[in-house]
Amino acid sequence: QVQLVESGGGLVQAGGSLRLSCAVSGRTFSTYTMGWFRQAPGKERESVAAITWRGGATYYADSVKGRFTISRDNAENTGYLQMNSLKPEDTSVYYCAASSRAINWRLEALYDDWGQGTQVTVSS
Repeated sequence: QVQLVESGGGLVQAGGSLRLSCAVSGRTFSTYTMGWFRQAPGKERESVAAITWRGGATYYADSVKGRFTISRDNAENTGYLQMNSLKPEDTSVYYCAASSRAINWRLEALYDDWGQGTQVTVSS
């Protein structure tokens, strides 16, 4: 089992930036894919971005492409989501998730472990 702890959320004005972190512990060697998801009040959780832990291949939702960057530090067992040019519609609880397999990164049901989430609020 893998434990995930997100941090870095907060309140920021539109156009600002935040960097979310996801610290991975436990069976870290089994992590193959890390994904970031978000859920706004009254809406379904949606995929944001994903990265393969070893190869570093990255994937993004169209809504964040060009503004968000996903990365990982294997030595620190930490994943990151750099969020620039934030918009009010980016306001959500952001979750990181890990899978031990190569998966369709958009499908949350395929992830094995989840963090508790961190709130991101973007004011207009």
